[in-house]
Amino acid sequence: MDVFTYHCGNIPVSVNISHFRAPEGVDEYHLVACPTAYDSFAVQLDQVGRAYGGALEWLGLDPRTALLRRFFCSDPANQALLLEADPLANPRATADPCAVSWVGQAPVPEGKVALWAYHANDPGGALDKSLDGATLTWRRGELAHHWTTGLSSVDGRTPYDQTHALFEQYDGWLQGRGLALSDHVIRTWLFVQNIDANYQGMVLARREYFAARGLTPRTHYIASSGIEGNSPTPGARVTLDAYAVGGLRPDQIRYLAALDHLAPTYTYGVTFERATAVSYRDRRQVIISGTASIDPQGNILYPGDVARQLDRTLENIAALLDQAGATLADMALFIVYIRDPGDHAVARRRMRERIGEAPLAVVVAPVCRPGWLIEVEGLAILPAANPILPAF
Repeated sequence: MDVFTYHCGNIPVSVNISHFRAPEGVDEYHLVACPTAYDSFAVQLDQVGRAYGGALEWLGLDPRTALLRRFFCSDPANQALLLEADPLANPRATADPCAVSWVGQAPVPEGKVALWAYHANDPGGALDKSLDGATLTWRRGELAHHWTTGLSSVDGRTPYDQTHALFEQYDGWLQGRGLALSDHVIRTWLFVQNIDANYQGMVLARREYFAARGLTPRTHYIASSGIEGNSPTPGARVTLDAYAVGGLRPDQIRYLAALDHLAPTYTYGVTFERATAVSYRDRRQVIISGTASIDPQGNILYPGDVARQLDRTLENIAALLDQAGATLADMALFIVYIRDPGDHAVARRRMRERIGEAPLAVVVAPVCRPGWLIEVEGLAILPAANPILPAF
C-alpha cells in the first residue's frame, strides 16, 4: 500500500491518498480532503472540490473512475441546496454516475465539509457504471458492486419503526435484483440522529429483521458502523449506506473475530461483525467495522481517557487485521469518530504517529455508548494469489 500527501498550493485543504497497486487488474485509490482553515460552507465546498480535482490530475486519474464520494457535513439540513448545486456532491448526476453520501458529522478542527472519495482504475477501459435510484452499480467480469447511499424512511415516528422500514426498502431492492441480505451485503453504515436517545430502537429493529432473514449468532452478521450522523431530512432518525457485491461466492468471505481482545457483539445485544475479509483473485480487502476500546468481556476500557482508548482501539483493530494476514500498514483508509470536539488534536496527533500519511478523516460523531469517547473504522487491502476466485 502506497500512502502519500498531495500538496494543494494555496488552497487551505489537506489531501491524503492511498493507492493499492494491483498485481493484475484494477488499482484502488482512497482520497480524503479536509479543510485546514475556517471559512463558510460554500467556500470550503469549493476548496475541497478544487483540491480533490488537483489531486486527481496529479495522480493522472480520470475523474470517471469515481465509485463513491462521501461528504462529511457540519449541518446537512442547511447545506443541502449547496450540495445539490455542486456537480461532485449531487447524488443524481448522470453524466458521470457515482454513489454520493451526505452525512451530518462535522469534520474537525476547521471543517464544515470534508470528502472521502473512492476510485477504481481499470487498465482495461472505462468502468461499466450505472445509477439506479440511490444505488451505484459497477459491473466487471463475474461481479457487480453496489453502493447504496442515503436511504431513510420517515414512516413511523420511532427509530425502531424507521429502521425496520428502511431495511424493508433496502432488502426489497436487493431481492428485486436476485441478491440477498445474508449472502451479498458486505458493509453497512447506520447513521443515527441523537444516538444516545435513538440507538436502542435501531438495534432492536435490526436484530429482529436480521433474525427473520437467517442472520444470527450461529450464522453471521454484516460488518457495520452504528454511529451518530444527521440527515438532510430532519425527521429521519436513521439513515443507511450499504455495500453489496453480486456474484460473490461463499468461499470468498471470512468473518473475523479476535476473541482474546474483543467480545462478540451479540453478547451485549448488537448484531454486526467486527470485521470481514473478502478475497478476490489478486487481493484481499479487510473491512473493519466501527471499533472502540473494549475488552473480551464487553467492558469499556479506560473510561474518560481518550488517548488510552484510542491506543486500545488500534490494538483491537490490529488483532482483527492479524486474523486476515494484514497489519495497520495495509490500511487504505481510517475514519475516526470522536464524541467531544475538544479531543480532536490528541486524536489526530496520535493517529498520525501510528499511520503516517494514510487517508484519515476525524469527525464529530458520538459512539453508541456514552463511555466510548472514540471509535475507528477503516479498510485494508493487501495482495493475494487466489487463481480460482473471481477478479476484483
